[in-house]
Amino acid sequence: MQDDNHPAKPAPSLLARPTRRRFVRDAGLLALAASPLASLAAGLGDGVTLADGPRPLVRYPGKRPLVRVSTRPPHLETPFTVFNEGPITANDAFFVRYHLANIPLSVDLSSYRLSITGQVKTPLSLSLAEIQQLAEPVEVVAVNQCSGNSRGFSSPRVFGAQLANGAMGNARWTGVPLRKVLEKAGVLAGAKQVTFNGLDTPVLPSTPDFRKALDIEHAMSAEPMLAWSMNGKDLPLLNGYPLKLIVPGYFGTYWVKHLSEIEVIDHEFSGHDAWFMTTGYRVPDNDCQCVAPGTAPAKTRPISTLAVRSFITSVMSGGVLPAGRTTQLKGIAFDGGGGIKAVDVSVDGGQTWMAATLGRDLGRFSFREWQLPVKFDRKGKAVLMVRATNRLGEVQPATADWNPAGYRRHVIESTPVTIA
Repeated sequence: MQDDNHPAKPAPSLLARPTRRRFVRDAGLLALAASPLASLAAGLGDGVTLADGPRPLVRYPGKRPLVRVSTRPPHLETPFTVFNEGPITANDAFFVRYHLANIPLSVDLSSYRLSITGQVKTPLSLSLAEIQQLAEPVEVVAVNQCSGNSRGFSSPRVFGAQLANGAMGNARWTGVPLRKVLEKAGVLAGAKQVTFNGLDTPVLPSTPDFRKALDIEHAMSAEPMLAWSMNGKDLPLLNGYPLKLIVPGYFGTYWVKHLSEIEVIDHEFSGHDAWFMTTGYRVPDNDCQCVAPGTAPAKTRPISTLAVRSFITSVMSGGVLPAGRTTQLKGIAFDGGGGIKAVDVSVDGGQTWMAATLGRDLGRFSFREWQLPVKFDRKGKAVLMVRATNRLGEVQPATADWNPAGYRRHVIESTPVTIA
């Protein structure tokens, strides 16, 4: 995976055959959620209160304190202040999302295998070492964002995890292109889709397995990849160790963790285990992927690519900024792969706009930092706003789109502050 301006670089340390080892959590992640260790940060919060109340911080193995959304399965949100640390989200701060409660508490590389079956000439069962040796490793810096990121701000309120803005992260992923694995298996003529499954499983037979599908053309393109490294280190267990499907530009629902099964099929994915494609993670089938608040769409389609979006990270809502002195505002912007063209900032509630300076380009799927020096002459209340435009001409809307699942929020963000 590479951006035209950022060619992939070999990662020699990642080419070596992985050592035999196990990732074991002392009492298991689920038990840990209720243990004294997990509650070390329970007296703290991230300062955001949504409709379901305050948001406590908890600590899981390999993670700094994160916002607890749920414990079974683990659902952890990144505190928003983390995004002011730089364009790359640290592994220990990266959000965690599972759909099924039976998650792997350890993975033994000596027995781990990825199976490739279905409409292929040669079914395969590959170890991680064999996957790593299929091709030279490639890299992409890409945003992984939960489809329901910011759902807690939907008005009227919608069903689902009440998330603020921290169910996202940006990392440097290293692995091999998905197509290299499919080419080794030999995709047969007539193949229509490729399905993906991980090591997490349902508790009850009535619960559908979490499987996702990509059209064969997308799966065989240059973008999807199988990653074993995140920011130069092994994937954290909670983020998909030992192998994760990376689908740059697409929402995180497609980024299958603990990848264990790939199946090539000659039909549209359907049935009980296709629930997360055919029923869940769908948006209104129209240009804005929205409907009038409180109404239901006549037709839907699977959610797919990220919308253009931007945030101020250097000051939080309710923050205090000095009058008469220059303040450096900072933030991030991103989209689904068109690339950020411009970021504009308003310090007067949207009446006037100023062009921010864009930071280093880490690739078209990455966070793009921006900054702007501003000076406030008067004390009092002010509303800061940020608006991004991508190279395709897409601009954030001034009012929030609405859909029944609270997906894909990308309205222009407002940050009320006090100038003192």
